[in-house]
Amino acid sequence: MRLLLHTEASPGWGGQEIRILAEAQEFRSRGWRVLLACQPKSRILLEAQETGIPSFPVCMRGALDALAFFHLRQLMKDEGVSLVHTHSSVDSWLATTAAKTLGLPVVRSRHVSIPVKRRRARVYHLADRVITSGEEIKRILVGAGLSAEKIVTVPAGVDVERFSPEVSGDHVRKEFGLEGPVVGMVAMFRSSKGHRVFLEAAGEIRGARPNARFLIVGDGVGRSDIEGEIRRLGLEEVVTLTGFRRDIPEVIAAMDCLVLPALRSEGTPQVIPQALALGKPVVASAVGGIPEVIQDKETGILVLPGDGDALARAIVSVLDDPKWAQTMALRGRERVLARFSFARQIEDTEKVYRELV
Repeated sequence: MRLLLHTEASPGWGGQEIRILAEAQEFRSRGWRVLLACQPKSRILLEAQETGIPSFPVCMRGALDALAFFHLRQLMKDEGVSLVHTHSSVDSWLATTAAKTLGLPVVRSRHVSIPVKRRRARVYHLADRVITSGEEIKRILVGAGLSAEKIVTVPAGVDVERFSPEVSGDHVRKEFGLEGPVVGMVAMFRSSKGHRVFLEAAGEIRGARPNARFLIVGDGVGRSDIEGEIRRLGLEEVVTLTGFRRDIPEVIAAMDCLVLPALRSEGTPQVIPQALALGKPVVASAVGGIPEVIQDKETGILVLPGDGDALARAIVSVLDDPKWAQTMALRGRERVLARFSFARQIEDTEKVYRELV
């Protein structure tokens, strides 16, 4: 039986880690054995254990961690790994070099649109294939000297049955006492996601639409900073922090507009096609791979990153003209069904695997 090993050195929890586990579960149902090597006590390790994915804690302290290299190499030998799929910088260096000493094929994923310097791109050259979550990321890697033929773009897909317009957000509205227009963002607390810009826009919208309410869904180490910003802006009565939620379809269904004011380093964020699959209008920054999903004024609204005034105006335009906003959202849903389904994500990824194994 073919055995796939995913590696992830990041201790964080967000779209990248969620995608790894979703793919792992689906490939298990397709007859693959799937293992995960990740940091001890990391969130992805706990989530993998809860979902029954065999997982191995490996302390990966840096790209030159000899002990981690040995542990990963031994794991590959002991388990009979057929293919290695790496995801972050540290685990990519360690697992790729370990795999190559055993003659194993390697796939490297690139999830974010941070520029890659040529002198640091060697780990991508060592991989047999590179999967990017958007065409913009592919362009960045080609600019860093990587052959375009080695790169395959596979955006994060949506379970269109789970994220469907029939999903109700009524219980979420009731839970948080939401009666008027609801504007929300779903993202872990990372500075690159633009939570402060969202709050700046919320302050401006409050004057024009005093009945509007704002949901921030997610958690992370920056939560206390955001709580302080909410108090500083006097938004305690209109902004609700939900914390980590598993019922994301229902949470988004409770919104009248989903917002992602990312500042930098985005691939193709999963939450945007999820919202569109639910038939919800989207306002987002023109960053990374977001314009590959959102075509301005066609399938959503794009604004410049960091511009709170423009973000506020775009959100108000959605709230003021719900019929127009709904038309954009439905066009976005058609685009998601055609290009961003989870089924297509898995099929395209498995095609890469089969070429190498």
